[in-house]
Amino acid sequence: MELEIEGERIEVEPRPEVAATLFGDRLGIAQAYANALVRDGELLGLLGPLEYPRLWTRHIVNSALIAPLLAGKVGDVGSGAGLPGIPLAIARPDVEFTLIEPMERRHSWLVQQIEELGLENVTAVRARAEEIEDSSAFDQVTARAVAALSKLLPWTVPLVRYGGEIVLLKGRSAEAEIAKAQKVIRRFKLEDVRVEEVGEDLDTEPTRVVRATVE
Repeated sequence: MELEIEGERIEVEPRPEVAATLFGDRLGIAQAYANALVRDGELLGLLGPLEYPRLWTRHIVNSALIAPLLAGKVGDVGSGAGLPGIPLAIARPDVEFTLIEPMERRHSWLVQQIEELGLENVTAVRARAEEIEDSSAFDQVTARAVAALSKLLPWTVPLVRYGGEIVLLKGRSAEAEIAKAQKVIRRFKLEDVRVEEVGEDLDTEPTRVVRATVE
């Protein structure tokens, strides 16, 4: 499939085989979500033109890989285009997700996708993380491509119940971000802070996450 954006033709990445492993009998829902990103991504500023050639591997699969790590009630801070929350909700219908997004246009799109995809385990809230009234509301909180760890922790940790966990998707600089965030880590009394790679046994690039227990 190709898109034409500002007169330039851009190839959209075809769905990789690993998607069937991750989404199982809900693969059709994942494909519908991908189609919506292709349809609306550039128009609504959800994705840049350079992201379409890696739409599945870099965004949808990258998000869904952490699905086995989640349970209970999960908050997705700065959900934006629904990443990682929507792929995770598709892969894990047994987990309850709340997508937290402050921008009205993106929040409206998330609400539309929840309805169109028939996702009964997802709610979208228009708010900044620090505006969520029900603090300590989640068993786990995740986020992807939102901010450096030192800024992200004050937004995410207060939303996690005692004994809950942060599971934050990060890139190759994850270890360096942990080193720079030591003061914040101590302030929030995080335990067992570590970097894990998920999906190393699958035919795709693994996802790197920063995990820690909230004490």
